[in-house]
Amino acid sequence: MNKHEFMTTLNKALAGIATQDRDEIIFDYEEHFRIGLSDGKTEEEIAASLGDPRAIARQFNADYHVHQAETDASVSNIFRAVLATLGLGFFNLVIVLGPFIAMLAVLFAFYVAGSAIIFSGVVVFITTVAGPILPVTNASLVHPAAQFFASIGLVCLGLLIIIGNVYLTKFFFVGTVKYLQFNLKIIKGVS
Repeated sequence: MNKHEFMTTLNKALAGIATQDRDEIIFDYEEHFRIGLSDGKTEEEIAASLGDPRAIARQFNADYHVHQAETDASVSNIFRAVLATLGLGFFNLVIVLGPFIAMLAVLFAFYVAGSAIIFSGVVVFITTVAGPILPVTNASLVHPAAQFFASIGLVCLGLLIIIGNVYLTKFFFVGTVKYLQFNLKIIKGVS
C-alpha cells in the first residue's frame, strides 16, 4: 500500500470525527511518511510499519467518541461511544456490550416499576372517588379515607423511584464513560 492509498483509506475511515480533529490526524500521518521518506524508506515500508489504516481509524474513532461522551454525557454520545468501542474487536463485544445492556435493562425496569406504581396510585384514587357513583367499585373492604391516602402514598413512592432513577441514570452515564476509558487504556496497553 502506498502513501496515497493509505491516506485515502485513513481519511474515509475517519469520517465520523470532526473535520479539525481529522485534519490533525491526517497531518500527523503525512509527517510519518515525510520523515520515513527522508530516512530512505519506501512508501510501502512506511505504510506497513504504521499498520492497517482502518484499525488506526477505529482506535481514533473510539477515543474521539469517548471524549465526546465525557464532555457531553448525552444519550446519543454515550451510544456512539459504546458503538465506537465495540468496533475495536470481539473482546469489546463481550466486555462492553454485556454490562451496558444489563445496566440499561435495570434502568428501564426501574422506570417501568416507578410508572406502574404511579399508575396504580391513580387507579386507587379513581376507584376511591368513583366508588359511591359506580356500583362495581362499591365492594371495597377498605375505608375510602385509607384508599385515598394509599393512592397518595403510591403516587409519591412512584415519583421517588423515578427521581432516584434519574440520578442513577446520570451515575450510569458517568460510569459508562469511565468504563470505556478504562477499556481503551487496556486495549492500548495490549496493542
